[in-house]
Amino acid sequence: MEKKKALPILFAVMFLVMSGFGIIIPVIPFYAEEIGASPAQLGFLMAIYSLMQFLFAPLWGRVSDRYGRKPVMLIGILGLSLSFFLMAISSELWMLFVARIIGGTLSAANMPTAMAYVADITTEENRAKGMGMIGAATGLGFIFGPAIGGLFSQMSLSTPFYVAGSLSLITSLFVLFVLKESLTSEARNKQGKNRPSLFSAFKGTTSILFILNLFVSLSLAGLEATFAYFAAQKAGLSTAQLGLIFMIMGFGSAIVQGGLVGRLSKKYGEGAVIQGGIIVSIIGMALILLMNSFTTAAIFLTIFGMGNGAIRPAISSMLTKTAPSGHGNITGLLSSFDSLGRIIGPPLGGFLFTISIGFPYISGIILSVFALLLYQVYKTKATTKNSLEA
Repeated sequence: MEKKKALPILFAVMFLVMSGFGIIIPVIPFYAEEIGASPAQLGFLMAIYSLMQFLFAPLWGRVSDRYGRKPVMLIGILGLSLSFFLMAISSELWMLFVARIIGGTLSAANMPTAMAYVADITTEENRAKGMGMIGAATGLGFIFGPAIGGLFSQMSLSTPFYVAGSLSLITSLFVLFVLKESLTSEARNKQGKNRPSLFSAFKGTTSILFILNLFVSLSLAGLEATFAYFAAQKAGLSTAQLGLIFMIMGFGSAIVQGGLVGRLSKKYGEGAVIQGGIIVSIIGMALILLMNSFTTAAIFLTIFGMGNGAIRPAISSMLTKTAPSGHGNITGLLSSFDSLGRIIGPPLGGFLFTISIGFPYISGIILSVFALLLYQVYKTKATTKNSLEA
């Protein structure tokens, strides 16, 4: 039976987690610069977090299959809190790097565990809806978090880190006393006896979905890394205008993930949602090349964000349906591919931008087309496999 009450609680948890993370986003560059970081060192500081998540997300997902979602989620949130407080008291650059390494290593537990939790408490019919709600919570957190961080940064550059750390502590208490464990003792014991290998999810036709997700992540990361420069040159947009544009995009993406993905998946299937999301994101990225004002930038980026936002929940839902158990193993590996995209995407986008300001978006379109073709390959192989089994 579906545990309907648990999903809104998990939504609140992930919103608070991502709000805390979002608080420090607008402050980190200035804080690191104040301590003495060069632009190159700042790049490494940002990348090391994603690298740790790439390495540890599959491990945490696997641990949650064995010991339960709640304790692993607590580790992730408390680890995030610790990293924020360590950053707040950092007086040397190496201290910031230590804090980011700790934060990336431990907080890598949050997203795969949350997605595995959704897989535990939802029926296959409503799986995409649950995954979409997690995506919406994440998106909304990234909208409100930076606004809060910008406000508290007026007091001092270290204040947002204390606020983020405190919010994460409060969130951990909420998880401890309100969120119920989703993985039964019977399920944990069963998985303990028949534990799949760490990369068992990455095999056969399902491996195609992981690669598809990587392409989607690469195109998004490349856009995020270069859009500020692109918009400034194409339309003369200010930092404040860019912040508002990303907020509008975030709301559009959250609406799609929280309200439409579940309904469309139930009616047409996750495959149709993945294909539709890729097509819409291609259209949005192509239109971005034509932007010439604040209005066109906001509209075109929101179109891209709505298409891109539909893809990940549908992929998560489809992948978790491929196995009756070991959902943490699957979602951990999926999160790892997301992180890999965030590691490779920004420097690749920056390099392409130096060649021509439109190249990151043209490459994003090409990657998305490849993703669309990959899904067709997956669909053909899955259909053939089902026919043979029948």
